[in-house]
Parts: sequence; structure tokens; C-alpha cells
Amino acid sequence: MKRRQLLMGGAVLGAQTFLQQVHAQGSMPPTPLIDPALPLKRFVAAPDQITALKVCLRPFRAAGPRLDVEPVAGKTVIHNYGHGGSGWSLSWGAANIAVGKAAAKLEKKIAIIGCGIIGLTSALMAQRAGFDVTIYTRDMLFQSRSVRANGSWTPDSRIALTEQAGPQFGDLWEQMARFSWSAYRDYLGLPGNPIDFIDTYVLSDKRQEDKFHEEIDRSKPTYATTGEPQQGAEFARYYSRITDIIPASVPLDSGHTPFGVASAKRVRRMMYNFGAYGHLLLSEFHQAGGRIVMREFHAPSDLAALREKVIINCPGYAARDWWRDKSIIPVRGQTAWLPPDPTLHYGLAYRGAEMLSKSDGIMIQGYDLDHLGEMSGVGNSFEHPDRIEAEHAINIFAGLFARAPAQG
Repeated sequence: MKRRQLLMGGAVLGAQTFLQQVHAQGSMPPTPLIDPALPLKRFVAAPDQITALKVCLRPFRAAGPRLDVEPVAGKTVIHNYGHGGSGWSLSWGAANIAVGKAAAKLEKKIAIIGCGIIGLTSALMAQRAGFDVTIYTRDMLFQSRSVRANGSWTPDSRIALTEQAGPQFGDLWEQMARFSWSAYRDYLGLPGNPIDFIDTYVLSDKRQEDKFHEEIDRSKPTYATTGEPQQGAEFARYYSRITDIIPASVPLDSGHTPFGVASAKRVRRMMYNFGAYGHLLLSEFHQAGGRIVMREFHAPSDLAALREKVIINCPGYAARDWWRDKSIIPVRGQTAWLPPDPTLHYGLAYRGAEMLSKSDGIMIQGYDLDHLGEMSGVGNSFEHPDRIEAEHAINIFAGLFARAPAQG
């Protein structure tokens, strides 16, 4: 029997986008693509292809990341945690701020607590500043919550609440975002593509996206009245501050959208290939003389046993327990992983589900399957995988491909 592949050709702004059906065995020559530079191939969207399910608890704080300095157990502790869904995106900028505060203490040796992406980038920034660095951690990077994330550039995803963060936080966020964006560009083009850009097609069943400014409904509960976010409009949005350096989205011609949907746009997104990028950072850290000590902390007083006087604290969500910081609110997110396909290099976002083709697998995430917007997953600390949720997200793309118009 012949297996068929569905091909979709992308085009530049205003050009026709279409799907092309060919025989995998090559018995039928393909019709030329309008833009051969952007062929988009169908992937096997089926729950029986799942290779892994990963759950991450994003460490959200209403006031934004904690970056203050605190004396504890005879040490100077610089906090660097609570980045919500923006930890990967803001990691270098947050590390730059934390290390700058550590440098003011004029100590040569420094300790980093945690080896997630925030801890590891803090350690590397400290080394570049001339510090002798030791990481103390319970989990290595590839066992941490960091690698259970989506892995794409989302610098203001559940980063803070507008009112609780205050008007001054926007400037701090922009500083972190711009520094991080510049730092990531240094890793482009390296073997294994640790950092890469991918075309993501945002699809909609509506002719046009709803254009309105969501406002807080003061007649309903809010964070101020309950101590937890209650409305999506409470979350801060700062992305417009950096549109001068971020590729703009490109709307596709309404008559020629991918997969026969009503409307679509193409977005060039930065993403992180966890395997290649993580190993590169760890190698860089060790080559510069860094040390990693496996150690679990249970209370802030445990820091007294460390030889270092200056400590950058990067425990992520674990700060809620070991530092007893109840300002951290969990935001649950789950990703499902299908086998990697090196010939597939694009992403899709449709009906609350997202697909990204990465070097370590095809990532599928149901980011808004319950249609709650920014409130999806907020306050949910359930860290066990939910296969039904994963299958729902995968089947959204299976249905999309099933009804896509085949042309060839």
C-alpha cells in the first residue's frame, strides 16, 4: 500500500499558501511549490506516537521575579527566582542583574543555588565577571523543571500582575528582555542549533482576530481580594516595548491560508533546543573551572554550612517550600513529545494547542484547552502527567490535517 504525505507550501506576504499531496514512494512526481524555500510537511499527529510527557510548574509571583538582596545565616543572598513562564526567555538578563549585585560585595568566590536554566546562566555570568563559582543543587539541568517547559521565546508570559508589579517593573523587564535577546543571538548558527528560529503558523477559525483591550472587571474577584489571580486581564503585558528588535508577524492572504482555516499569520519565533543548548552551557561552565555539588537544602539556615559568603539563590518553584516563599503561585503546564523529524521545521498554534518541531522531538502543548486564556493552569500544582490532556492537544492537529485541502 502507498503511504501519502501532505505537503504545505508557504509563501511570502501575499503569496499563495497551499497543500500538496504526493506519494511517499515517489511514483507520482510532485507539483512544484510556489515557494520551494518554505515547504511545510505534514507530521504524524497521533497519540500512539508519544515518547514522553512532561509537567512543569512555573514559579509565578504577582510582583514579578524576586531579585532583592537579603542577609541570611551570615551570608549575603541575592535572589533570582519567580519568573513565571518567562524563565528561559529572561534568564540572561535576570542573571546579569543578580551578578551585578553580587559584584558589589567584592568577594571572589560565589555560590549558586540551583542548576535549572536560571541557576546555570547565573553561574556563567558570574564566571564571566571573574568569580570562582560553585553550583549547589538537588537536580542537574536535565532533571530540573526547566527542561519540562515549552522552550520558546515568551518573555512576558505570566511574568507579573500589572498592578502588583507597579509601573516601575516595566523598565526592569525591558532591561532583562533586551539583554537576554542579545545574549541568545551569540548562540545562533552553532552546531546542533542550540538556539534557532522557527516559522510558527498561528491559525484561526475566525476571519479576523478579535482586537480589543481586556480590562479588569472590578465587580468580580481579583488578586487584591483573594491573594491569587482571578482574571486574565490582571496579567502584565510588556511585549510592545521590544517590537523594534522582534520579527513582526506576517498575515497570510485570507484566501490562501494554510489548512483551509479562515485566517492565519506567520511568526518567526526564537526557540531553544534543550539537548544541544543545555550541554553547551554545562560544557562552558566546566571548561571555565566551575564545580557542581549535589546538595539538597531544607531551610534558609542550611546556607550557614557553605564556605561562600555570597550566594545567588535560583531554586525556581522549589523556593515555595525550601525558602518558605508563599508568594509563589504554581502555573501548571504540560508538554507531550513525539519522535523528532529533521525534515520538519515549523510550528503551529491552533485552538489552544501548539506544536514546535525541535531537534529533540516534536513538542505538543495544550496551552489553553480550557479556553481560560492567561488563567489556564494558574494555581494548579498537580505535577503528574495527564495523558488525556496530551491526547486532546495532539488530536487537535490530527483533525486539522484530516480536513486540510490536498493539492497535487
